[in-house]
Amino acid sequence: MHKPDSQRIVITGIGLAAPNGNNLAEFRHSLLNGVSGVCDYDIRYFGRTVAGLCRFDPLKYQKRKEVRVGTRAGSISIYCVHEALADAGLAIGAEGGVAPDRVGVFLGITEHGNVETENEIYEISQYDYNTKYWSHHHNPRTVANNPAGEVTVNLGITGPHYTIGAACAAGNLGCATGAQQILLGEVDVALAGGISESPGTFGIFAAFKSQNALASHEDPTKASRPFDAARNGIVVSEGGAVYVLERLDRAKARNARIYGEIAGYCYNSDAADMVLPNPVRQAECMRKALDKAGLTPADIHIINTHATGTPAGDVKECEAIREVFGPSCRDTYVNNTKSFIGHCMGAAAALELAGNLPSFEDGIVHPTINVDNLDPLCELPNLVLNQPVKAEHVNAILNNSFGMLGINCVLIVTKV
Repeated sequence: MHKPDSQRIVITGIGLAAPNGNNLAEFRHSLLNGVSGVCDYDIRYFGRTVAGLCRFDPLKYQKRKEVRVGTRAGSISIYCVHEALADAGLAIGAEGGVAPDRVGVFLGITEHGNVETENEIYEISQYDYNTKYWSHHHNPRTVANNPAGEVTVNLGITGPHYTIGAACAAGNLGCATGAQQILLGEVDVALAGGISESPGTFGIFAAFKSQNALASHEDPTKASRPFDAARNGIVVSEGGAVYVLERLDRAKARNARIYGEIAGYCYNSDAADMVLPNPVRQAECMRKALDKAGLTPADIHIINTHATGTPAGDVKECEAIREVFGPSCRDTYVNNTKSFIGHCMGAAAALELAGNLPSFEDGIVHPTINVDNLDPLCELPNLVLNQPVKAEHVNAILNNSFGMLGINCVLIVTKV
């Protein structure tokens, strides 16, 4: 049954900070031209490694004191939200703009507070661990709602805000939450997506290293290599992507540009293991998202994979995709964005969706790069490798995101 415009949620603005682009145009150009954002990186205690680092200007929308008092995740969030609102042509509180109490901020994140806590412990170590040198800014920096809360303070938003802790599925879940809040009537506009400041903590590198899951390569731009037989782990990255979400009737009334419609989503739990994925539950999540969208597997034209470059994780996801899509979906292309930017953790799904949305207009499917020798266990029909592919049409994108403790979230966006 065709839903009325008042029950359809669309994307009308995109703001992002990626390791290889500070807006959608730059990001898309990098994805179509094989430009990696992964570089050499040196972090306290751990030492030399690789990471995906953003190079946006935090002072574009914040004062120096605000940057100093706040967090890296907060700065990324504030930058992305301002860029998204500008892209959507929306103002908050101004004449003709949206009322501040009718705007909500819903941002997914993998973890928060680790960076700030590590920094504070390091600082007091310089003073014989005297806690009187502990920053009085620590509590507001580390509370779970921080990144979304910093956005509301910066923009004067008085509607609801919260941060969604959903491991590496957080970016998709942020978008799903924003859509839900609009449909519930809690807000008219949702600023939704995902954020990551993960490279700021040495602990995440040490933990992945101890799991034999941290990527390494003499050329940092080749370190993130999902599906390649020589892949050896995750590249830890930062970034953010925030979407302006609103009802279709509202977007039409103001003649807004529409990037796509959030047609369906599902989130579920493996309930099996702390780390290892369960392809049965992943397949179930994809099927339920398709059902909610009223689509069949053959209706999907791009599957953006979650694949992180770990040996087991990539194989399990490919098993799930084969289970759902089989060999008959001839117009369904499969790609991966982490090969360009590494794993942006809480921001991953939101950034990866953004990189594929322009395909609705240009019909081009960006590739997975760094695949020199495809792992036979990762073979999929229409897996786009190393060079972009021109599709006959692109009307639906399925975006996979799967995280630790077995949280899965699949988001489907369709062309309007």
